[in-house]
Amino acid sequence: MADNATHSYISSFFLVGIPGLQAFHCWIGIPVCLLFALALLGNSVIIITIKIEPSLHLPVYFFLCMLAVNDMALVSSTAPKMLGIFWLDAHKFDFSICLAQMYFIHTFCIIESALLVAMAFDRYVAICIPLRYTTIVTTPMITKMGLAGVIRATFMVLPCPLLIKRLPYYTKYVINHAYCEHMAVVKLASANTLINRAYGISVALSVMVLDLGLIATSYIKILQAVFRLSSQNARSKALGTCAAHVCTLLGFYTPALFSFLTHRIGKKVPSSIHIIFASLYLLVPPTVNPLVYGVKTKQIRDRVVSLFLSNKIISGN
Repeated sequence: MADNATHSYISSFFLVGIPGLQAFHCWIGIPVCLLFALALLGNSVIIITIKIEPSLHLPVYFFLCMLAVNDMALVSSTAPKMLGIFWLDAHKFDFSICLAQMYFIHTFCIIESALLVAMAFDRYVAICIPLRYTTIVTTPMITKMGLAGVIRATFMVLPCPLLIKRLPYYTKYVINHAYCEHMAVVKLASANTLINRAYGISVALSVMVLDLGLIATSYIKILQAVFRLSSQNARSKALGTCAAHVCTLLGFYTPALFSFLTHRIGKKVPSSIHIIFASLYLLVPPTVNPLVYGVKTKQIRDRVVSLFLSNKIISGN
């Protein structure tokens, strides 16, 4: 690595992994590998099931399919490098590749948030104005919402690596993290990083405040509509259609909020705890989402079971 005297830029970073737990990296890699495999398998099953089953070619399942694709991309941008650190001691990470990983991780996270907003809107229309559902939630509308989420994430995150590229990196090259997280990289710069910090916080806050606000508004309207129903059975059925989505929301936003707050105001939280939660934030939701929707959504559950049973009967014959 370069030194400060020559003022030459460093060409790579050294990712520590989980500080203080280096001796357990080999064991930590096992659940990471398991989560990675389950995320790829579970989301693949969801995508294939929705594709081959005509009865699932509905807006709510198209959103779910988008979520599954995004989850696979998110976990694939994170887990392989983690496993390289934990199992192969592959701590060195090229500067440009690190910025690329950082860009894709944060982009996929914002896309995920946008998809959750779209799914909340879908549930709002389905429950609050069901007679207009087919005219509002159409295929062109789904496409536009998906593209809007991708475009928003792409252009919101793009300034982050560009702003980092202008910063000088001379002597600090050790990242106390398991992946290239934005603030962890910014802190190593040998210059004033106020613009980078301000932009990073503004992006995170704007996404969380806007998306959580829209989701909260949708569910307030949904609850108002549900409790106006006279039939207890109708109430249960309406709430049941939202159960899987609520579980997904909690699984995604809870660790995200914890990671965001501890990184900025939780000075007494050990760095190892912060990094573990930040890593789980990227690994657990993509793994849990297909399980939640597979269990909670009867149409998907029945189709998956029938596929496995038919394959078992064929192999038995």
